[in-house]
Amino acid sequence: MTTKTNTSLATEPILVLGATGKTGRRIVERLTEKGLPVRAGSRSAALPFDWNDPATWAPVLEGVKAVYIAYHPDLAVPGATDTIRALVKQAAESGVRRAVLLSGRGEEEAQLCEQIVQNSGLEWTIVRASWFAQNFSENFMRDQVMEGVVALPAGDVKEPFVDADDIADVAVAALTEEGHAGQLYEVTGPRLLSFTEAVEEIAQASGREVRFQPITLEQSNAAMEALGLPREFTWLLDYLFRTVLDGRNEYLTDGVQRALGRPPKDFAEFARDAASAGAWSEAPATAAA
Repeated sequence: MTTKTNTSLATEPILVLGATGKTGRRIVERLTEKGLPVRAGSRSAALPFDWNDPATWAPVLEGVKAVYIAYHPDLAVPGATDTIRALVKQAAESGVRRAVLLSGRGEEEAQLCEQIVQNSGLEWTIVRASWFAQNFSENFMRDQVMEGVVALPAGDVKEPFVDADDIADVAVAALTEEGHAGQLYEVTGPRLLSFTEAVEEIAQASGREVRFQPITLEQSNAAMEALGLPREFTWLLDYLFRTVLDGRNEYLTDGVQRALGRPPKDFAEFARDAASAGAWSEAPATAAA
């Protein structure tokens, strides 16, 4: 894909909401490497941003011309549409011109949020992502890999796991280059894998004895509660496994290829890279989306 950097956006701050999450921190790193001005949007930032406190939004958006929106914990949660509507309204009033929204495949609620951004009057790009490969290395599933059994209510459903590095590359292109406005990039990996097959890839790459164990939703919910995970997180997992992982996403898309002009990263490559980086041999390191 032939593109060029927007010189105006290259000299004005780019706001990354969810800057400490799996995609956000990768985007911050890439923009910083390019020498572009970045403003991190998180509760721990020098200029804090809190999704639950709209009073924090305007100061963070001031002077910004492009924003990456990764909503925590997920666009599927109740109230997300109202929050996204208020956020993009504030962004437009603050002079923001370009918005890139991280969305989820197969989530009706997320697609309502997409429509809000598309109708906001901003120059928009949607990045609709499949299940992150990094959920196995930077999330609660990492702990299960370390314990030797990944137990989830996923059955034989196959998922085109997408690498968070690909998502970050697509988002950075959309934030900084021309040619991506009005595009909906549905991003997947290049292969459909069951959770059993994905865990086998991790076992082979890491040299660990680890297997996948299908369990019921009731067993999964009980396990999450026993771990003391936040209610919003356990609700989201229940939603994903009960609703989204029903086979509706068992197909591949060309979003990465269309956005970047290259194929997406394969899950086996993700597993090898993660193993080489010590993902399954170091202390746990969790991150949000």
